[in-house]
Amino acid sequence: MEFKWLLTAISLRHSDSVDVKFSLRCDDTKIDKTIALRHPDLLELSEKTGRPLTDPWCSRLAAMHLKNVIETGEDMEKDLITPSLEQLQQSNARLFANAAA
Repeated sequence: MEFKWLLTAISLRHSDSVDVKFSLRCDDTKIDKTIALRHPDLLELSEKTGRPLTDPWCSRLAAMHLKNVIETGEDMEKDLITPSLEQLQQSNARLFANAAA
């Protein structure tokens, strides 16, 4: 999995989200996936967790969600994946469980 970029989606597709793009490679196959983190969900999660809303946190949340997509196959057919607030909460919990281990 290769991180490509993080952009505010308002400039790309008039969406109130943060888009994080990754490239996945397996042998000669390359697939691009964009994780769209809804801004209202990020604000709510930031408030609930006390974590500041930063680019590194958004990148790590998106990477953790993409890892889950790869592991479960859920939404794998989509190029643009928008996790729910509940899924972001789960990604955040996994992210910091891994950091503590």
